[in-house]
Amino acid sequence: MKHGKKYVDSKKLVDKTKLYDLEEACTLCVSTAKAKFDETVELHVRLGVDSRHADQQVRGAVVLPHGTGKNVKVLVIAKGDKEKEALEAGADLVGAEDMVAKIQNEGFMDFDVLITTPDMMGLVGRLGRVLGPRGLMPNPKAGTVTPNVAQAVKDAKAGKIEYRLDKANIIHVPVGKASFGTEKLSENINTVMDAIVKAKPAAAKGQYIRSAAIATTMGPGVKLNNAKFGG
Repeated sequence: MKHGKKYVDSKKLVDKTKLYDLEEACTLCVSTAKAKFDETVELHVRLGVDSRHADQQVRGAVVLPHGTGKNVKVLVIAKGDKEKEALEAGADLVGAEDMVAKIQNEGFMDFDVLITTPDMMGLVGRLGRVLGPRGLMPNPKAGTVTPNVAQAVKDAKAGKIEYRLDKANIIHVPVGKASFGTEKLSENINTVMDAIVKAKPAAAKGQYIRSAAIATTMGPGVKLNNAKFGG
C-alpha cells in the first residue's frame, strides 16, 4: 500500500519498537495530525478474551470527560411524555412508528445515536438488520434502551461512547480530536481504559489487556505502555 508524503513523514516520528507512556503518546499522536481537518484520535485495545464465547464479551459505554469533539445527532424513539422529555433534553429527532417506518422503508440514517424506551423495543427490534451492522442498535448495556431518555440524550450529547469487541477481540473507540491536546486526550483515554478494565469478564484468563495503541484519522499508530492500566 502506497502512503502519501505526510503519512510517511509522520511515521518517521514514531518508534515502532517503543511502548510510549500515555502523555508522551498523546503528544506524539497530536504531532502526526497533518490533515487540513481536525483529525479524530482513536484508541485500539486488543484483549485477551475470546469474543466467540458469551461469557467473555466485553461491552459497555462511558461518558468521556471532554467529549468526542463531534456534534452528535440523537434520535429518540418514544411516545407520550417520554417524547416530550427527549425533546427538552436536546434530542435532534423524535418519533415512534413513523420514524421506524422511515428507517425501514426509506433507508433514513441521518443520526449518530438511537435511544429508545423499553416498551418500544418490540418495534425497534424490527430494525436489527439495518441498525446492527452500523453499530446503531439500542442496547441496555450501552444505556440506549432506558426509561430515562432525558439523561440518555444528555449523556450522548456530552460525549458518551460505546465500546465493544470486534471479531478479532479488539475494541476501537474515538477518544477526541487532535485539537484537544495531550491533557484532554490523556484524561479521555484513562476514562475508557478504566471502564474496559472494570468490564473484565470473570471467565477471562491470563493477560487481559494484550496491547493498546492510538492513532489519528490519517496518522500512524502509536503503541501505548499498557502496564499502568492493569488488567
